[in-house]
Amino acid sequence: MVMMLSPEDQNRVLAVLGPTNTGKTHFAVERMLAHKSGLIGFPLRLLAREVYDRIVGLCGAEKVALVTGEEKIQPKTARYWVATVEAMPEDLDVDFLAVDEIQLAADRERGHVFTDRLLRARGGAETMFLGADTVRPLLKRLVPEAEVITRPRFSTLSYAEPSKVTRLPKRSAVVAFTARDVYAFAELIRRQRGGAAVVLGSLSPRTRNAQVALYQEGEVDYLVATDAIGMGLNMDLTHVALASIVKFDGREMRELTPPEIGQIAGRAGRHMRDGTFGTTIDVGDLDPRLIEAVETHHFPAIKELRWRHADLDFSNLDRLLESLDQPPPFACLRKTGNALDHVSLKTLSRKDRVQRRARDHASIELLWSVCQIPDFRKTLTDSHLLLLETVFDHLSERHCLPTDWVADQIARLERVEGDIDALTTRLAHIRTWTYMTHRSDWLEDPAHWQERARHVEDRLSDALHERLTQRFVDRRTQILLRSLQEGGPLGAVEADGAVMIEGQEVGRIEGLVPVLGGHKVENGEIERRAVNAAARRVIGPELQRRVKALIASSDKSFSLDNAGRILWRQEGDQAGNADSPPVGRLRPGATPLAPRLEALVSDQLSGDVREAVRRRLSVWLDAYLADLTAPLRDLQAAELDGAARGIAFLLVEGLGNVSVMDVDAQLKSLSKASRTRLAKLGVRFGVRHLFLSSMLKARAIELRARLWAVQQSIPDLTPPPLGRVALEKITFPEGYASAIGFEEHGRHALRIDIVERLAAVLRRASKEGATFELSPSMMALTGLGREDLRHVVISLGYTADDQGVFRRKTQRSRRRAQKKIKEDRDLSASPFAALRDLCFTTGTA
Repeated sequence: MVMMLSPEDQNRVLAVLGPTNTGKTHFAVERMLAHKSGLIGFPLRLLAREVYDRIVGLCGAEKVALVTGEEKIQPKTARYWVATVEAMPEDLDVDFLAVDEIQLAADRERGHVFTDRLLRARGGAETMFLGADTVRPLLKRLVPEAEVITRPRFSTLSYAEPSKVTRLPKRSAVVAFTARDVYAFAELIRRQRGGAAVVLGSLSPRTRNAQVALYQEGEVDYLVATDAIGMGLNMDLTHVALASIVKFDGREMRELTPPEIGQIAGRAGRHMRDGTFGTTIDVGDLDPRLIEAVETHHFPAIKELRWRHADLDFSNLDRLLESLDQPPPFACLRKTGNALDHVSLKTLSRKDRVQRRARDHASIELLWSVCQIPDFRKTLTDSHLLLLETVFDHLSERHCLPTDWVADQIARLERVEGDIDALTTRLAHIRTWTYMTHRSDWLEDPAHWQERARHVEDRLSDALHERLTQRFVDRRTQILLRSLQEGGPLGAVEADGAVMIEGQEVGRIEGLVPVLGGHKVENGEIERRAVNAAARRVIGPELQRRVKALIASSDKSFSLDNAGRILWRQEGDQAGNADSPPVGRLRPGATPLAPRLEALVSDQLSGDVREAVRRRLSVWLDAYLADLTAPLRDLQAAELDGAARGIAFLLVEGLGNVSVMDVDAQLKSLSKASRTRLAKLGVRFGVRHLFLSSMLKARAIELRARLWAVQQSIPDLTPPPLGRVALEKITFPEGYASAIGFEEHGRHALRIDIVERLAAVLRRASKEGATFELSPSMMALTGLGREDLRHVVISLGYTADDQGVFRRKTQRSRRRAQKKIKEDRDLSASPFAALRDLCFTTGTA
């Protein structure tokens, strides 16, 4: 051991005590560097490495050594040594010696090592013990010459009310006590807040440092950890939330002690920045007395320290076990009986094979060294005991481990596939091998195997860090959130309307309406909100640009589709294509000719902007309807007498045609002048219909179909093909044929002007009771085949025999048929029928 001096030879012993964030470690390092040489022991390998790197930066690598169970860097010119407490060299003569976290002398498993350093390790000029104030009474009793300095905390630590995990402030740590709970909270935070770094005691230092770096560098705003953060990890934490106040300590479930809670809570607040602590909502409020103790850093003093006899007897196994079971010299010390090395020795010493090999001082000391091989899984399973036995066998036989066996054992662990648990298990195994490779006397080429084990550990550590990050950190969402906060570039809107965020399509702008979603969201609500917020920021300028372009567009840029939507093509594109975006929609109005216009505009735009869009679309719609329905509007505006006005009203209502039977009374009272007036307005008087021939043109029929579909709220009703005069009746909605200027006959509907022409041809052919056959000219007129035309002719009041010879039905039969048609029409009378009769009676419309 280092400078084992008698009490009279000891120089200054200083105990620097206080809560977390008091600068104790910084003070100790400064004191060590003020001496020509020094050694400082830390409770954690990663903390030792952190301080080693800091001192290297101050003094240079050639002056600093690092000694841990798994890593040794020992320059020949080293003056300052940084080590874990267990690995503190026993053959150094240094001016300064320090031990950090000395209160760990009370720990059940490791406490005896810290107690041994407290009692026996001294520097030549100065010795320093750092730790919590709870160890003061026992420290003064065991080291009465120690001068105690109390350092106050730099910042204030205060209690905050319980909170849901998803409502915790940024820069918070959630502390749980099982890996399962840590992973569950990290998953919850990833889904709701974008991600969290994860710290567990089972992680390798490299993985743990990488996870801490995620947090420290601001890639995530939350940390989920076990109580491993309570010691040695210096982070910029604002708040610490305990997700439980109960833990399994290796033997039983128990509540955390007030000093343990204080140690964990004390991680909040860095240097002069204040911090808060509390619990999650499921835990509830802490006891007010406990809160006061944590805030004031006043905890009950430690009552006993762990101890184990250091002067071991290796003469035989029984005496070694007896020396380990020696009672402590002071009442305030308690013998450690469950340390891993001691338990392993007890188990192996009962094996006959081990007893046969461990018969002299050297072999028993070797067995004790083998039992000190750590099990980083902390399970003391049979596999670990088998490893110890195998190592002892090899070393007993040949004084070094077989190269082939070592190579095979390490190679088995060099697999980076698998999940988090698989990688964690392999890391625990390789860390054990890393420890063994630093026992230089056990290997033929220790430097090679140290490098080999470190390489495998690094690969597994990096793979585990990657898995943890993939599972618990949504990097894409974090980047988006940071860009949103900083106003940086987020994405763009492509020429085809695709909204691209971080290279992924997250939606489209259809006309003037953004449609977000449909993209793959793996990380829950926080990602969806971040992506949508980023998309809205990108979409805003593009919507403004489109509005300006739409208002300035010519009428040729707009068109109406079969669903009653107004489509818009930007300048340079051809209007009316199937992929033209909709910017408006027609809704049922007072009449088919007066549909209600609804502009399809994003709510992101202001009311004034939306109204400007609606006005522009309204101007186009009025012009569009005026162009195609001009004959109807002229008829509607004409000055006509009573009967003619009634006929005009029904023609407008019928979108350009009306059955003779529906205006029979008006026709009988229609004057010759009124008939002439109607004819000049484009009305054609047929035997079966009155109609406006201009409303039977292809574009007019198309418009009639669309306006009627809008009025009837029938979406996507396809107008008849342009130029077709006969349509097969498959699924015509009721009233559709008449609305588009067709009349149903048999299995088909014919355009009414064709019906009139066909009826005239048939009347001539059947004049004075003559019979006739269907002619090619009849088929050419209707565009129907012989069989289909046969059904139409029969529907028009003719009979046919088996040879295809037609004759006109008798007058009596025709009257019965007309009467039946009239009755059917009355049953499905238009809602305007009463108004029509009123117009005829009063002469007004």
